[in-house]
Amino acid sequence: MISHHRIHMNARDAAVKSIEELAQYFKVDLQNGLDHTEAQLRLQLYGSNELKHPDPDPLYKKYLEQFKEPMILLLLASACISFILKQYDDTISITVAVLIVVTVAFIQGYRSEKVLEALQKLMPPKCSCLRNGEVHTFLASYLVPGDIVCLSVGDRIPADLRLFDLVELRMDESSLTGETEAVAKSSEILTSHSPSSTVSELMKFSSTQNVSLGDSEAVDRLRGCHDLKNIGFMGTLVCSGTAKGLVIGTGEHSEFGEVFRMMHLEEAPRTPLQKSMDKLGKHLSAISLIIISSIVTIGLFQGRHILELLNIGVSLAVAAIPEGLPIVVTVTLAIGQMRMAARNAIVRRLPAVETLGCVNVVCSDKTGTMTKNEMTVSHVVTGSLERFTVPLEYSCDSTPSVRLSTDNSGDDKMTLNNIGNHIPTHIRSVSSGELRTPYYYPPALDSILQIGCLCNNATIRGDQLFGQPTEGAILKLASQLHVPDERAYYTRLQEWPFSSESKLMMVKCVRNNQSSTSEEAVYFAKGAVDQILNRCTFSSIFNNPATSIPLSPSDHSPMSNRYSDNCVKPLNSEIKKQICNEASALGNLGLRVLALAKGTHSGQMVFHGLIGLIDPPRPGVEACIRILCESGVRVVMITGDAKETACTIGSRLSLYRPGDLCLSGEEVEQLSAERLKSIVRNVTVFYRSGPKHKCKIVKAFQQCDLVVAMTGDGVNDAIALKSSDIGIAMGRTGTDVCREASDIVLLDDNFATILAAMEEGKALFHNIKNFIGFQLSTSIAALSLIALSTLFSLPTPLNPMQILFINILMDGPPAQSLGVEPPDPHVVRQPPRRAKDSILDGRLMFNVLTASSLIVAGTLWIFYRELSDGKVTPHDTTMTFTCFVLFDMFNALSFRSQSKSIFSLGFLTNRVFVLAVGLSLFGQLLVIYFPPLQAVFQTEALTLKDLGMLVCLTSSVFFVSELRKLIHIRKPVRHWTTHLLSYVKLPKHMKMDDNMV
Repeated sequence: MISHHRIHMNARDAAVKSIEELAQYFKVDLQNGLDHTEAQLRLQLYGSNELKHPDPDPLYKKYLEQFKEPMILLLLASACISFILKQYDDTISITVAVLIVVTVAFIQGYRSEKVLEALQKLMPPKCSCLRNGEVHTFLASYLVPGDIVCLSVGDRIPADLRLFDLVELRMDESSLTGETEAVAKSSEILTSHSPSSTVSELMKFSSTQNVSLGDSEAVDRLRGCHDLKNIGFMGTLVCSGTAKGLVIGTGEHSEFGEVFRMMHLEEAPRTPLQKSMDKLGKHLSAISLIIISSIVTIGLFQGRHILELLNIGVSLAVAAIPEGLPIVVTVTLAIGQMRMAARNAIVRRLPAVETLGCVNVVCSDKTGTMTKNEMTVSHVVTGSLERFTVPLEYSCDSTPSVRLSTDNSGDDKMTLNNIGNHIPTHIRSVSSGELRTPYYYPPALDSILQIGCLCNNATIRGDQLFGQPTEGAILKLASQLHVPDERAYYTRLQEWPFSSESKLMMVKCVRNNQSSTSEEAVYFAKGAVDQILNRCTFSSIFNNPATSIPLSPSDHSPMSNRYSDNCVKPLNSEIKKQICNEASALGNLGLRVLALAKGTHSGQMVFHGLIGLIDPPRPGVEACIRILCESGVRVVMITGDAKETACTIGSRLSLYRPGDLCLSGEEVEQLSAERLKSIVRNVTVFYRSGPKHKCKIVKAFQQCDLVVAMTGDGVNDAIALKSSDIGIAMGRTGTDVCREASDIVLLDDNFATILAAMEEGKALFHNIKNFIGFQLSTSIAALSLIALSTLFSLPTPLNPMQILFINILMDGPPAQSLGVEPPDPHVVRQPPRRAKDSILDGRLMFNVLTASSLIVAGTLWIFYRELSDGKVTPHDTTMTFTCFVLFDMFNALSFRSQSKSIFSLGFLTNRVFVLAVGLSLFGQLLVIYFPPLQAVFQTEALTLKDLGMLVCLTSSVFFVSELRKLIHIRKPVRHWTTHLLSYVKLPKHMKMDDNMV
C-alpha cells in the first residue's frame, strides 16, 4: 500500500515519466488493472472521485444568515426599542415583517440550490475501467488512483490520466483552455516540463501582480495544460481515436479540482442593491437621530420633561423606519427570480436579480457562450478558385443552394443562396416550404464534399457527433445540401491517419462493384494545404459554373458516374501560389483551412479545393449585443483563441470592427494594473487569455467603478465568474465548477436570456424605488402631522387605532403591489444606473417631499376647518382620518412611475395594484359606515358631500405629480448621454444618437 500523501501525482510530474514507472509507482498491472479488493481499499483511503463541496450549513444556520443584513438589524433594533417603550403593536408588526423577509429569502435560496443539485444529478458521469482483467462500466466517482480507464470517441475524461496505448487520439480541451481546435495526444514521454510553483513563489507572484493567490495558483496549474500531450485532463472530451489511461489524480487532486478549490478562495463582492440598501439603512438611522434630537431640543425650549420628550422622539423615530421595505424588496426580488426561472435562468443569489440592471460591462467567453462550440464549414474554394460562402444560420431542416455572384472587385464569388439565377427556367427548383427536389449544385462543390465524406471517420447519430468536429462539419454540410455519403458504396482498403508529422489524412478505397486491385483503387486526402499540394500534379476545373447535376435523394450512383476527372489542368507553380494565397486569405479570417484531393496515385493527385471552418456564433447573440450597446452596456469578448478567430467572430456579432483595439493575454499580463485600468475601456477583444488574464481584466473594469457581468462555461472561466459582480454560467454545456462559481445559471445556454434578465433587473429596481418613495412620503406626512400637533400643543388629529390603520396601509397591499409593477417595454434600452448611486437620489427626494408636503398641508387644513367650533368630535377625526387615507391612495397611484404619466401607463395595467387599492378603500368604508368598526375607530358616517370634497382635495397630490411628469417629459433631456459617456466608452461603430436618449 502506498502512503496517503504521495498517491496522487501532479500532471507535470507524470508527463515526464514512462508508463512503466508510473505503473510501478501506483502498484498496478497495466494489462489487468487493479483487483476489486485493492480498489475498495483505495476508495476508503483516498475518497471518491468527486469535487468536495464545502460542508453545507445546517438549515437553521442558513436561516439565521438572513438576519445579518443591515436593514434587518435596524428593524430588530426598532422592535427592541418599541418593546422597551411598551409599544407592543409596533413590536409585533416589526417582528412579523422581519420574519416574513428572512423566510422568503431563505425559501428562494433553498429552491435555487435544489434546482442546481437536480441539474448536476441529471447525467452522472460513467466510465469504462479495467479491473481484474475485465472492462467494467460504473460511475466515475468510484475511480481511484492507479485505475486503468479505457477511452473511446465521445467519452468525457473522468479523472486526470497518463495516456498510453493511443490510436490517433484527439481531444477537445476547450473547457480548460478555451481553444476550440481538437488537440492531438501522444503517449511519448515529455523531455522537459515546467515545475510546479511552490507556495512561496505563488505568494511572491501574487504580491507583484496584484492578484489573489487563488488566481495565480490556478493559472500556474492550468498554464501549459495544452502542452502536456500525454495527459488527459478531467472534464475534457475524446473527439476521435482510442486510448487507455492510468489515473494519476482524482477529485480535488486533479487539475480540474485544483481550480475548483482555488475558486472558493475568491470572495464574491456585495451586489449594488445590497450596497444601496446598506446606504438606505444608514440614511434612515440618521433621520431617526435627527428626529429625536429635534423633538428633544424644541421640547426643552418649551419646558417639557426630558423623559416625555425622549418617549415621543423615539416613538416617532421607530415609526419613521419602514418595516415593510425589506418585505417588498425581498418579495419583488423573489418574483423576479420566478420570472427568470420561467425563462430558463436559475438565480442562485436573490440580490443578483437586480444586479444585472446596473451592469455596465459584459465580459463574455467566446467558445460555447457566444458561439456554438461546434465547427462549421463557412467557406469553400474550388480547384478553379471559385469561392463559396456558406450562411452560418441555416439549420438541418433548411435547404440552401448555390449561385455565382460577382463582387465589386470583379472576382467570382460563390454564395450558398439560390442557384435559380443560374439554372435554366425549366429545371429550376421550387421551394414549397419543405425539401426541394431535385437538388442542383455545381459539380465542383459536389466533388469537394464527396471527398470530405470519404476521407472521414466521424458519424452523426441524431444530434450527437461521434468523431472530430472538423469531420463532423463536413458531414453536416453534405447532409444539409443532400449530397449522398459515398462511404456506403466504397470499401476502404487502407488508411493513413492524420498526425502532427504528416499533417494530412489519406484513405485508399475501391468501389464495391470493382475488384480490389490497386489499379482500380482511388486515394482521397484532406489536410494542410502545403502537404496536399505536394502530392498534387493537377487541379480540377469546371469551365461552366452554371452546369448543374441533379442530386436527388434517390440518386445513389457512384461519383465517377456523375463527373469525370478529365476536367483537369496541370498544377504549376503559379496556380499553387494562387491556391496558397486563397488559403492565407481564409486563415486571416480566423478559419481553419483544409485542402482536399483525390487520384489514382498517392503522389499524383488532383487538387479539388479548400474548405474553411469556424465555430459559428449562436443564433440571436448579434441582436442581443446590438441592444446592449444601444443601452450603454459594453460587451467585451475574452477568449483563449487566436486573434484572427476572435476578431472574425467579433465582426460577425457586430462587436468588432477593423481598427478596434485588441489585447492578448500576454500583453494583459505585462501591463501594470494602473495602465490596464486606463486603456481597458477601449478594448473590444481580448485573445489568447487564460484564467489569470480574465480575472485581471474583470478587476480592471471594476477599478473603473463599473459593474461587471462575466459569462462562461469552462473551468478556465470559473475564477473570473466568482470575482465579477455577477457571474453567469451556461447550464447545459457549463462545467460543475463554472456553475458553482456563478450567480445565475442559464439552463438553455441562451445568451439572449441575459438581455431578459437585465430587463427584469432594471424593472425591479424601478419598482423598489417607487415603493420607497411612496412609503417615505406617507411616513414623513404621518410623522409631521403628529409631530406638529405635539410640538404646538394641538389636539391629536388621529387616535391610536386610526394611526395603526394608516400604518397597515403604508406597509400593506397598496405598498406591496408597487413591487409587482409590470416592466416598461422600453426599460431594457435605458442606461444602467451607477452602482454608487443611492436609492434616495435628489429626484426621488424631491418627489417625496412634494407629496408629503401636500398631504400634511391638506390634512391639517381639513382638521383646522373641522375644529372651527373649538371641540374635537368624531366627525372631525373621521374627516381628518379619511382625508389622510385618500391622500395615501392617490399618492400610491402617482408613485407607480417616477417619469411616465399614469394616463399613458394605463390605470389597469397593474391588476394587483387595482385590487389592493380597491380592498383598502373598501376597508376604509367599513371603518366609516360599519357600526362595530365605528365604535373601535371612533368614527361616524360621512355624507356624499363630505366624501366628494375630500376626493377633490386629496386628488391634488396625483395631479401635481402628473404636472411634474409632463414638465419633465417636455423638457429636452440629455442627461442619459452625459451619464453614460462619463464612464462607458462605446465601440466606434456603436455611438449613441438622439434616438437612444
